[in-house]
Amino acid sequence: MISISLCMIVKDEELTLERCLNCAKDFVDEIIIVDTGSKDKTKEIAKKFTSKIYDFQWIQDFASARNFSFSKATKEYIFYLDADDIILEEDQKKLKNLKNNLDKSIDSVTMFYSMNLNKDGIPALSYRRNRLVKRQKNFKWYGRVHNYLQVYGNIFDSDISIVHDKVKPRDSDRNLNIYKKMIEENYTFSPRDIFYYGNELYDHKLYDEAIAQYKKLLKINDGWFEDKITACGKLADYYNYVKDSFNAKKYSYYSFNYDKPRAEFCCRLGSYFLAENNINNAIFWYELATNLEKTNNGWGFISNDCWTWLPHVQLCLCYYKQGNTDLSYKHNEIALSYSPNNKILLDNKKFFKSIGFE
Repeated sequence: MISISLCMIVKDEELTLERCLNCAKDFVDEIIIVDTGSKDKTKEIAKKFTSKIYDFQWIQDFASARNFSFSKATKEYIFYLDADDIILEEDQKKLKNLKNNLDKSIDSVTMFYSMNLNKDGIPALSYRRNRLVKRQKNFKWYGRVHNYLQVYGNIFDSDISIVHDKVKPRDSDRNLNIYKKMIEENYTFSPRDIFYYGNELYDHKLYDEAIAQYKKLLKINDGWFEDKITACGKLADYYNYVKDSFNAKKYSYYSFNYDKPRAEFCCRLGSYFLAENNINNAIFWYELATNLEKTNNGWGFISNDCWTWLPHVQLCLCYYKQGNTDLSYKHNEIALSYSPNNKILLDNKKFFKSIGFE
């Protein structure tokens, strides 16, 4: 059995910290809480679980705060969470099993990070993160904003999921202000910084500036291909939003420069052709989406809807428009197998029942 230190950085997390720690306390051996300036009851709540609470002056640098938290760990492995993360019961069991059976030659264990679970427990978005790492390797965090943990060695990809369940909105300007300060300091942006700066601009509806950052990223040779694929998606979504179908399709196709077609882009292309009432082309792309195999070891952002029920319900619509009610019904049933509590799909089922389908 391995021993585990849980390391967290927190600030004003009285609404979520206890919930988070209750999820983790039974499989960790040590809890490290680094507070970056709370003014609420965060520290009082933390004291219910640990005496290892440290203050860290916030210097607008997440990597520095996370590295400080890791420096306080004393156990064999380090596990980290954010205060608004939760671990569902099934995944808590998996974590306990992992702790009891992990080969100590493993340097890092990756886990899924899942967001916005629907009624069927399917996350709207998920991606992998290095989540449990060997302390003696002294792995470091990098990046003032949207930081990442740089690891190497023997890495194990688990099927465990950590759920991000936000309760309160974060300071929407926090990250953008950090980037602005970096610009004022003439900080040299890495490709990753360019990508995430573009995302912050996009979220603030500063679209012209965001588009410039994404296009800048696509023009340079360096950078992670997953970031470039996501940038293509952002560009496609923006151009679709401004009703520029040509460029929406262009950047969807451009994503194929970095990897084989993915369901997210097939669904985008299907929706563009469907909006033009080009049903045959829409069917081509939605059918392709249903025939792709989702990798469980990829590190990019995954829109699970596009890999499960969404292309099927769109095919239900497409085939109905063509007068093929048998195929339309079939695809709605397949969609329901993925998302049985989806109101749209249930309403479709009622409709099909009204015209003779059981």
